[in-house]
Amino acid sequence: MTITHALISVSDKSGILELAHKLVQLDITILSTGGTAKTLQDAGVRVTEVSDYTGFPEMLDGRVKTLHPKIHAGILARPDLASHQQALDQAAIPNIGLVIVNLYPFKQTIAKPECGLADAIENIDVGGPTMVRAAAKNYQKVAIVTDPSDYPLLISELELNQGSVSTTTRFKWAQKAFSHTAAYDSAISNYLSALDSDMQRKDFPDSFNLNFSLAQPLRYGENPHQKAAFYRDENVPSGSLANYRQWQGKELSFNNIADTDAAWECVKTFDDPACVIVKHANPCGIAVANNALRAYQLAFATDPVSAFGGIIAFNCTLDKTAVEAILKQFVEVVIAPEITQDARTLLAQKNNIRVLTVPLVHEHHSYDLKRVGGGILVQTPDTMNVTGSDLKIVTRRHPTEQQLQDMLFAWRAAKFVKSNAIVFCRDGQTLGIGAGQMSRVDSARIASIKSQQAGFSLNGSVVASDAFFPFRDGLDVVVEAGATAVIQPGGSIRDDEVIAAADEHGITMVLTGIRHFRH
Repeated sequence: MTITHALISVSDKSGILELAHKLVQLDITILSTGGTAKTLQDAGVRVTEVSDYTGFPEMLDGRVKTLHPKIHAGILARPDLASHQQALDQAAIPNIGLVIVNLYPFKQTIAKPECGLADAIENIDVGGPTMVRAAAKNYQKVAIVTDPSDYPLLISELELNQGSVSTTTRFKWAQKAFSHTAAYDSAISNYLSALDSDMQRKDFPDSFNLNFSLAQPLRYGENPHQKAAFYRDENVPSGSLANYRQWQGKELSFNNIADTDAAWECVKTFDDPACVIVKHANPCGIAVANNALRAYQLAFATDPVSAFGGIIAFNCTLDKTAVEAILKQFVEVVIAPEITQDARTLLAQKNNIRVLTVPLVHEHHSYDLKRVGGGILVQTPDTMNVTGSDLKIVTRRHPTEQQLQDMLFAWRAAKFVKSNAIVFCRDGQTLGIGAGQMSRVDSARIASIKSQQAGFSLNGSVVASDAFFPFRDGLDVVVEAGATAVIQPGGSIRDDEVIAAADEHGITMVLTGIRHFRH
């Protein structure tokens, strides 16, 4: 059907003037409201105000303007039903074949620190979602556009199809429109259901709605017999992996994405230039240094065998000298905030390597989620990093300044190792990592064995344990391996026994008061 009337009511006015001028050129009558109508009129676009069209003025400070039969009958009439067209003809209501609407900025409003309940309520759109849903329901006749990025396609189709939009495109936009209103309603529900009876914010809403859009289908999941896809959070922080840009390489796999996220979140926690190498969701090497090359060399040295086919993440610009070293090993993914042009040129020689960049922004999701049978577990993210002033020295021997720095580094590293986690470190480098064991003693032994395999001496090293030592046996293992300083949360009923063992060994021990279980 040739479109004769379009209704435009947008909060986001980007690109709307160019589109409106094109609609006028195509002899499409534009109906519009309030601020949108004024924007178009000020730009010289011929517009019919909705109140003039309906014969009913806006009322209640603009709360009621498009909720009128002349609007909704024109949108909802089905072209395949003669009775619908007859009703329109009798009421002198034209078909509205194009609806261009986006909604009041509710999410942007509630994101402002000063936003109160009254401001939030005023930014709940009523007429907009009603028009969007009506147009999407009647997609066989009506084109509904909610996203300004779709304006160029709309113009192209109108020109190509002599004033109409293809059924395929109308259906695609209808799908997008229903997702748009669903996300909008979810944001409102999450906000309001997180208020208690005194209108104070609760930690978690009574109703928790999620909105994700398909970022890409994947060849398979963790294993080839599993199907998989990657979905992007509609409210993703800018520094999250979902905002990656891929410069080269094969399509990311399910496991690539999971491991790259683990590496990226870990490397972001360090302030100095850092490199993290991840294999099967666990770091196998972490280091900080003065530049990307040195950080990579130190991280790789921790466990060269496990680094084979790993994910390598940097929190600094990746340059050519670092890439020259990286290309000597087999790597699946390289990720950094920025990569120099000559480094990208060199990486292109190995075009199977997946090369990603993500902005280095230290934002976090509001919640971490974990799927379980019949539900999800929801928690706030573990963003806590202790400082020297947070530590409690519990042994007779006090740490040196170097030991303090190494222990703080080891503590940040252990936070990203699967529990039970034991991490040996020295001079900003991991020396041995024991991850994911049922027994903390076994994690300590594995970390010691790993360091020996890499050719490190653990004499004078520091060690971090992500949770308390339940018995002295784990402490005995790390001290026997050579550690002279230990950082751990404390909190065990046998803390006195463990502290006494540390004094017996003549080492220093500090407590953080918090743990970093990672399951």
